[in-house]
Order: sequence, then C-alpha cells, then structure tokens
Amino acid sequence: MNPQGNPIWTLVSTFALMSLFAVGGANAAIPEMHRVAVEVQHWLSDKQFADVYAISQLSPGPNVLIVTLIGYSVSGVAGALGATLAMCVPTATLAYCVSRLMTRSSGSRWPAIIQAALVPLSIGLMGASGLIVALAADRTWAAALVTAVAAALAFTTRLNPLWMLLAGGFLGFAGLIG
Repeated sequence: MNPQGNPIWTLVSTFALMSLFAVGGANAAIPEMHRVAVEVQHWLSDKQFADVYAISQLSPGPNVLIVTLIGYSVSGVAGALGATLAMCVPTATLAYCVSRLMTRSSGSRWPAIIQAALVPLSIGLMGASGLIVALAADRTWAAALVTAVAAALAFTTRLNPLWMLLAGGFLGFAGLIG
C-alpha cells in the first residue's frame, strides 16, 4: 500500500485521471491499471492483479468491475466505492458533453474523423491490455502455451470462448498449469 497520504484519495485521483484516457472502456486502461497498482503503488502483486482481472471478467456486469476490486483490495468498501465512482463519473460526464457537442455539429466532418481515429487507438489499447494480463498471469511455460493456444483458437475459429475458459479451468484444477 502507499505509505504516504490517504490511500482512498490516491485511488480516486488515479482512477479519475485514468478514466479520461480509457478510450474503448475500462479494458483499454488495463496496462495503466497494472502499472499503477503493481509497479508504482505496490497495491497488488502480479498474481493478485491477474486474479482480480479474472474475477472481474467472470463476474456479470461491466468491465469496470476490475476497478472496484482493486479499490476493495486497497481500502475495503470505501476504496471500492471511491475507485468505481472515480472511474465512471468523469468519463460519463465527458461522454455526455461530447455527445451534446457532436449532436450540434452533426453536419460537420470532424466528428466522423475523430471517431475514425479512435478505432485503431482503442484496438491498440485493448491489445496491450491482453498482453499485460498474459504477462502477469503466465508464470510457467505451460501457462504461456495455454494462453497462446487459446489466442490462436480465438483468432482462427468461431469456438465459443467459454469452452476455452472451461478447458483452462480444468487444466488449472488438475494442477497442470499454475
């Protein structure tokens, strides 16, 4: 934990700023969340971050749940609430203002240009998120191989990802990957 200052204030200020740069949603900010939570603030270890990410993805609801779990790990219920609000309120406010501005200038070309420019940015951020989570979670060659096979299957087939998740769960339960 951060020995200096209030951890809730650190959570709120960190996630409020991060929310404004999370183009593509909370998953696009995973690399920065990892950097802050693991490398800078030392709130979580790599394994804990990977576990928090897995729980957030398995749970029903929005992808922003990872922020709630990081906040809870740092400072309990107050941290969870503070981090979640900090991640949601600034970006929701910005989205509202931008949507009103874009509605007013619907005849102009610049909204379409901005939207077209944000697509590759979002895809790149989400790709970086996948890489960061894989690096944090894959501690053995077997785990890295399972990740690579799952990525190849997801890219080349129309196999439901839940089957890959189930297979990975069974391999972990059997102790073949860890």
